[in-house]
Amino acid sequence: MLEYRIEIALWALSGVLPFIMFSLWSQNDVGNSFGLNDIGLARYFLSAFLVRQFSVVWVVFSFEEDSLSGRLSPYLLQPLHPLLRYVAAHLAEQATRLPFAIAIAILFFVLNPSSFWIPSISRFLLAYVSTHLAFSIAFLLQSLVASLCFWTEKSSALERLIFVPYLFLSGLLVPLSAFPEKVLFLANFTPFPYLINFPAKILSGMPVDLLNGFFFQILWIAILLPSVNILWKLGVRRYTAMGA
Repeated sequence: MLEYRIEIALWALSGVLPFIMFSLWSQNDVGNSFGLNDIGLARYFLSAFLVRQFSVVWVVFSFEEDSLSGRLSPYLLQPLHPLLRYVAAHLAEQATRLPFAIAIAILFFVLNPSSFWIPSISRFLLAYVSTHLAFSIAFLLQSLVASLCFWTEKSSALERLIFVPYLFLSGLLVPLSAFPEKVLFLANFTPFPYLINFPAKILSGMPVDLLNGFFFQILWIAILLPSVNILWKLGVRRYTAMGA
């Protein structure tokens, strides 16, 4: 990962969508309808950017490439579960992204000095745990889709069906408080609000139901983990490739 630090920098820059949305909403002066002033809106979208930097997942694309190229076959013959390789790759990239994310955050504060804040130690630790739980949910969700590579060559196309509700229901484009109550109620029973919105609200200092949020994060992990395990075992049984 260190050898490809320039590529990592470009990937970090590609995650500036929250800043674009902040500019859009602040210029249209609609922050009050979200229950936030301009400073609160700026802190939320900066937090959303940071959370996304450390919870973004691409395992379905890597797994699909390995499956089609035949690299998966020797992985299946080794005692280490192949998905753990992708976990390690994600964690390595997160560590490499850290200095770029900090640099972008500093630049954001330079351009918006009024929004500067330092979260309390307790808030930071809670956001740290919540972000890693969000990463776990996203990884398991994509792993579930990636396991479909055992049945189809283009499971990445199915991942795009998840990406659309992720954009709108995760809090990446807009805080979920902007949605009508009925939509928000239904959204809370999906995994998407716990990927960006919940950790970002903790980090930015917004009021949030910690018990409810952590409960649903752990619940989704408990649902997805055995689901991935079952689908993986079924897929491996029918996997056929050179050497396997």
